[in-house]
Parts: sequence; structure tokens; C-alpha cells
Amino acid sequence: MGKGTARTRLVRVEGSDDFRTEDILAVEEPLEIRIGGKPFTTTMRTPGADYELIHGFLHSEGVIRTRTDVASIRSCDSTRPRPSGPVGMMGLAGDPQNRERFLLDSIGGVGDHSEASYNVMNVGLAPGVSVPKGAGRLGLTSSACGICGTSTIERVLDKGSYQVEPIKLDPNVVVSLPERLSSNQPVFKATGATHGAGLFTQSGELLCVREDVGRHNAADKVIGWALQQGLLPGRNLILAMSSRASFELVQKALMAGIPAVVAVSSATSLAADLAHEAGIALAGFVRGAKFNLYAGQLLPAALATR
Repeated sequence: MGKGTARTRLVRVEGSDDFRTEDILAVEEPLEIRIGGKPFTTTMRTPGADYELIHGFLHSEGVIRTRTDVASIRSCDSTRPRPSGPVGMMGLAGDPQNRERFLLDSIGGVGDHSEASYNVMNVGLAPGVSVPKGAGRLGLTSSACGICGTSTIERVLDKGSYQVEPIKLDPNVVVSLPERLSSNQPVFKATGATHGAGLFTQSGELLCVREDVGRHNAADKVIGWALQQGLLPGRNLILAMSSRASFELVQKALMAGIPAVVAVSSATSLAADLAHEAGIALAGFVRGAKFNLYAGQLLPAALATR
């Protein structure tokens, strides 16, 4: 299944019996992000879609606004010898110049991102783009951690890149999202250990799904994808999450101009407060045909899709 999973030997216990077997685990590895050669943050993530993760994370942190704000992303071991022959969809050989070119081309969405297996990546920002004062986390960010240093809604609203344009949610679309998200999570199906994030249009069209051991990383990956595709601000998008709706996830939607968040589990109190203040529709506890609307409005029944 690729870099997102790994096999392990274990002892399975069933009642009074136990036996040796193998199982599949979700991979969790550190990704150190450097900007201009200086450490910016280290996050624990599931390898894969690392370019999208970096774009989404830097966007959520207010470092970049558009994909052109990133001039390059290079592995810090890019001079390591690589096998000759095609790489991903690019058909590039493995000398340092071609390796660098592959990374540069992949930033724009070219290639299948299969080479994003390096754990230290250096970001070069475009001329005129700088890291805001106080941004970045020099310590280790766990796979569960979002913007832990942000303590007030006012600060997040001031930091927002876009003005959210509120939308009304179609209840029929909302209740359809968890199953559609789950059906596009192969790593979760194999391991039961990853979160999923998906971007859908207001009418329910699936655009992108990504998985990660960290729910915040999964959200950053789909937001990074949208940034690379030129879809931000996401005025007609819904961010769907397989997790609870935390304050940090609503903040990421706000930074991306996404007007709706739908979560399989509950919302936290601060997430609901931020959604109210930002004009974001927030739905959670989606179970079958039921869900809770914590903030925002619904389409009238007569206008909802059937």
C-alpha cells in the first residue's frame, strides 16, 4: 500500500488463546520543515503528499497566501545518489540537478508526489515573502497538535487570509459526506489508525481526500492541494473531517476561506465560538440522517437536493 503503511509482527490474543501473526500499521515519521535553511517546525505525519502538507501548513500559519509564495521545496539530502531511470510521472534521472527540478515541478502539482519520502525538507520562499514574527514552532509538534500557541479568537480572526463568505448547508449533502470520505481512506481501512480529510463542493462533489495519523496534517494536505490547484479562497468548498471539529481545524478552514466544516464527531466549544464569529457553518456528530449544526444555517427543505 506504499509508504503510508508498514507490516509488523505481533501476538494476537483471543480469549485464552494467543498466536503469532502479522498486521499492517499506519506509518508515523517526523517531517522537519525548514525555511531558508532554518528550522521552522517538526511534525509527526504519515509520509505521502508532503508537498501538499507543507503548503497547507505554511498557509494555515500565515506564512504564504498563494502557491507562488513558495519558490522551491528541496530535500536536505537531495545530493544523495538515486537510482537511474524514471521517477514518478516525470521521467527524471537521479542526479542532483534533476532531483531539484523534480521537486520544483512537483510544487505545481506535476508528478505523483511518490518521491516525497524525505524527512527533512527546506522551503525557499519567493522574493518579498517573509516569515511573520512569532510564527513557527521550533519544538516537536505531535500528530495531534494544531496551533496550540494561539489562545484567542481575536488573534485568529486578525490573522485570517480571506473574508469568509457564509453559505447555507444542504442537509442531504452533509449526511452523505462521512461515508464518501470513509470509502476513500484505504490506509484507515487497512490499519484503523489514520484520520481523513476531504474537500467537497457545496453540492457534494468530491474533489480531494488525504489521510494522516494527525487530523491537522490531513487537513493541511487537502488545503495544500487546493492551494496548488488555485482553488483558494475555497468559497464553495466544504472541509469534511473523520475526527472531531477542533478549534484548530476551524482555524485552518478560516485561513483557507472555506465556509463550512463537517465532522464525524463533535465540535469543541471554542471551535463553535470561532465558527460563529467567522461565519463558518459547522456541523458535527453526523450519524446516519442526523447531525448537529453548531454554527451557520441550512438550506430550506424545498431547496435542498433530493
